[in-house]
Amino acid sequence: MTTGGFSSKQLLEEEQILKLPSLTNSDAVEIGEIATTFGNQRSAPITAQVRIGDWIVYQASLEGSKPENDWWINRKVAVVMLKQHSTMYERVFAEEREVDWHKENNLQDETHAIHGGALPLITDEGFKGILIISGLPQVEDHLFAVEVLTEFLARKGEEL
Repeated sequence: MTTGGFSSKQLLEEEQILKLPSLTNSDAVEIGEIATTFGNQRSAPITAQVRIGDWIVYQASLEGSKPENDWWINRKVAVVMLKQHSTMYERVFAEEREVDWHKENNLQDETHAIHGGALPLITDEGFKGILIISGLPQVEDHLFAVEVLTEFLARKGEEL
């Protein structure tokens, strides 16, 4: 299964568990540095990006990543900016309902990718930004991003 056996309910709960205490520039950079550290430790051929709104606050393209990762990132970002949910949630929710996500939203795959790896960064004030991982199979991209946010929250002393 290309979507890791996730359910939309599980993915929505995950978004709430991963709610951030804040999202400052320093927080965004720290999240990006965690992703970079994890990626380098694993020799993962990823590009990691952290955005606050439309602003790219952090980006690193690790050894083995490719220019096409930027194309994937932009397409994943478009989905999260539109729906304010993870790209994996959007994919799984569409599959559960047996609908064509792109037709339903009158969008093209060339501009909007419902492939795992982009997570909304949510605070008590709501949707603030996006963490995007690109370069691994989509389930691994998603799980990598979840692991990064889990580590960030652990460092901030948040209870998960």
